[in-house]
Amino acid sequence: MKIYTKTGDKGETSLIGGTRVKKSHLRIEAYGTIDELNSFIGVVRDQEINQKRQDIFSEIQDRLFTIGSTLATDPEKEGKVQTPDLHEGDITFLEQQMDLLDQTLPPLRSFVLPGGHPSVSFCHVARTVCRRAERLIIALQEESHVDDLVIKYLNRLSDYLFVLSRAIGFELGVKEITWKPRM
Repeated sequence: MKIYTKTGDKGETSLIGGTRVKKSHLRIEAYGTIDELNSFIGVVRDQEINQKRQDIFSEIQDRLFTIGSTLATDPEKEGKVQTPDLHEGDITFLEQQMDLLDQTLPPLRSFVLPGGHPSVSFCHVARTVCRRAERLIIALQEESHVDDLVIKYLNRLSDYLFVLSRAIGFELGVKEITWKPRM
């Protein structure tokens, strides 16, 4: 099987359902950002400290493929083509993981500057890409149908990535650097 099809050489691509759109279309930007996020989740997953979290990352990456396929589907053809779907339980899963991590962390009393260790920094990069994906999908939802669960999941995932960055830092013994605004 060849990877290249040459069908995108003029700046267009096909949505699931066959509709052709410009590669600059907001829908393409949204699911492309989900793909970027999934790649950064892979970088976070590959950090040595996260070996014990492989099942969690597999679950998250699977959900991101679900979201990507949902976004890649022509909304006019939804229901006519079969794509995987999100469930409220996917959001509950992230909340439960955050609650478990939170039990070991000191209370957060101020903003935390990203960084301190590459593993922590990768989490923050993934978190910010997740937030960008969320913003793009909210913009897309203003012009086309997008299930509210997609936005809810991404909102919770970015929260999870923040808590995870703190947990990784704590496990590595990295001191959190709090933001002290200049007055």
